[in-house]
Amino acid sequence: MTTRSAEKPTYAIELILLVVLASLWGASYTFIKIGVETIPPITLIAARTLIAGGVLWLVMLLRGISLPRDRATWGRFFVQACLNSVIPFTLIAWAEQSIDAGVAVILNSMTPVFTFLITMVWSRHEPTSFRRFAGVLVGMAGTCFVVGMQATHQIGQELAAQLAVVLATICYAGAAIFGRNFKDLDPMAPAAGSLICGAVMLVPLSLTVDRPWTLSPSMPSILALVGLAIFSTSIAFVIYFRLIRTLGSVSTTAQGYLRAPIGVAIGALYLGERLEISALTGLALILAGVGLMTIPGRKSAPALRPA
Repeated sequence: MTTRSAEKPTYAIELILLVVLASLWGASYTFIKIGVETIPPITLIAARTLIAGGVLWLVMLLRGISLPRDRATWGRFFVQACLNSVIPFTLIAWAEQSIDAGVAVILNSMTPVFTFLITMVWSRHEPTSFRRFAGVLVGMAGTCFVVGMQATHQIGQELAAQLAVVLATICYAGAAIFGRNFKDLDPMAPAAGSLICGAVMLVPLSLTVDRPWTLSPSMPSILALVGLAIFSTSIAFVIYFRLIRTLGSVSTTAQGYLRAPIGVAIGALYLGERLEISALTGLALILAGVGLMTIPGRKSAPALRPA
């Protein structure tokens, strides 16, 4: 009895953090949409990773936490950077030059599906139960409701941009699974390390391609970049790596279903993008899908490790 009562508050905290993560990443699509209005995608993402990585590194210094120094760990940081920031961030920023933030977040909400499929077919590091499979199906149905008829009609337009978001989604799924390699580190270490590696790769590319000193970004784009870097990247990545350790990769990516209605709502509120009434029905199904994928059964619930 004592063990069960001690686990429930911990699990409740993890689910709250899952919602917070979904909100931070749901807002990122609106930040990106505003940012790319006057800042090219490569430069926007280079600045995003540089600022976010620098902030996390500074916080780590203040907390007395040092980054690993061995070559093997930094090699994994570079792989994580490619899967979780360099490739997907840039693809989504490029895509949002021509598609709505709401469409991008909806397409990107398929991350749990790809994570589940990769886990089931390849890594098999987590149990792929029927309950989780049902959660995937329910979440997919909810995503279809969120998309609505208007967004469905847009799927054939700007095909390259939409495919870019889907490719970014697959990268996120791979990143969630690869992130298991950092379970023995403080969550801030892989967050900061991977973002620093991302900046190392993107900043030279930005200097070569975009020549950022020649740009004249607007104040809304600059503010969007700051919000994107600090809230949707620095804080979000720390929460993300914590949840990978406590909930697992499949359950953590289930926040993609929560991210869909949140991102669509933020886009509708701040960008004037149309929000279909069907999103409310979709939200209910999405929440049900997240519950099936994340809340363990009473008998098979694994004990969460305190983070």
